[in-house]
Amino acid sequence: MNRYTPEPKQPGGSASAVGAKRRRLIWIVLMAVFFGWAGYIFFAQSALISDKKQELAQKQESSKQVTDSLSQLKYEVSRLNDNEYIGQLARKWFNMYPKGEVPIRTEQP
Repeated sequence: MNRYTPEPKQPGGSASAVGAKRRRLIWIVLMAVFFGWAGYIFFAQSALISDKKQELAQKQESSKQVTDSLSQLKYEVSRLNDNEYIGQLARKWFNMYPKGEVPIRTEQP
């Protein structure tokens, strides 16, 4: 027989059709399992990502509060180098006044 001549059909030709159907069914089942697994992983990771985003937002808010507090404390420390500010604190907290200054006190109801 020549290499290019068509092979004669056998009466049991339906065997190859059954094999093709079986291969197609196996392919469909494998693809369904793969896409099912991929969908499960996608939704599990999206839930995990949303939880991490919430944690990140909380930590960023906390970091902002700490940064604001730090900048306020740095400002107050820089003011402690000013003699006038120290005098104001001494008057306010310890009732200390320079010589010759008379404190004015008001009665509070």
